Amino acid sequence: MSEYLWVGIGGAIGSMARFWISGVVAERYGAFLPYGTLTVNVTGSFVIGVLAALAEPDGHWLITPAMRGFLMIGICGGYTTFSSFSLQTLALVQEGSWWRAGANAIASVALCLIAVWLGHFAVSLVNRL
Repeated sequence: MSEYLWVGIGGAIGSMARFWISGVVAERYGAFLPYGTLTVNVTGSFVIGVLAALAEPDGHWLITPAMRGFLMIGICGGYTTFSSFSLQTLALVQEGSWWRAGANAIASVALCLIAVWLGHFAVSLVNRL
């Protein structure tokens, strides 16, 4: 039962961080594209890549299953916003902004894949030391 509690606490922390960061970014850079959501998803992808590498059995900093649940499922799950991304992209399509919707989808997928790879790669390099 305590694992569920830790995942829930992590989810609350991640959700509050997402709300704050996406708001700050949106306020600063506007709403031409959903930059706040894009920023959250890219940084969350990087962090989960780092955590995945830390959780590997051959890593220097093996994290426990409970800590993995708290960090990866809880915090990262609450922080990243695929559902928000989907809704915002749909709104762009419904507004007739097909190219903006396409740009958001391509940028989100490409940048998040790059970010998760960079996070995992960076820790993998450290693990080899």
